[in-house]
Amino acid sequence: MSLINALTIAGDGMSAQSMRLATTVSNLANANSVTSSTGAPYRAREVVFAAQPLRTSSNGMQLDTVRTAGVVESKMPYRLLYEPGNPLANPEGYVQSSNVNPIESMVNMLSASRAYQDNVTAANVLKTVAIKTLSL
Repeated sequence: MSLINALTIAGDGMSAQSMRLATTVSNLANANSVTSSTGAPYRAREVVFAAQPLRTSSNGMQLDTVRTAGVVESKMPYRLLYEPGNPLANPEGYVQSSNVNPIESMVNMLSASRAYQDNVTAANVLKTVAIKTLSL
């Protein structure tokens, strides 16, 4: 595998994890939303990753990189909060709230942050190898 291919894979990984982090931050920012511009509560969003063929290396090994296939809304049901005085409450006194699970989102954010940092470390190692190779 060439250094360029390895750097491409690390860079694509950083881009994918950056999008995952941004989506998770958006989810956390809207965790307590009971209504949005559409009138419905905010739905949690999740990034979908997909493998994308990069090219076949010189030894015949297929190299794949990651790409974001899109962002999908969570199918989890809305949370129901008992607030009978709220003007948005249904006849039973419940208000629909966002389906974001803050604990799950925090774990997702830590995981994405760690994966991003791993890709940065890989890119830095590759840069060091390239510099050492050029100094020979």
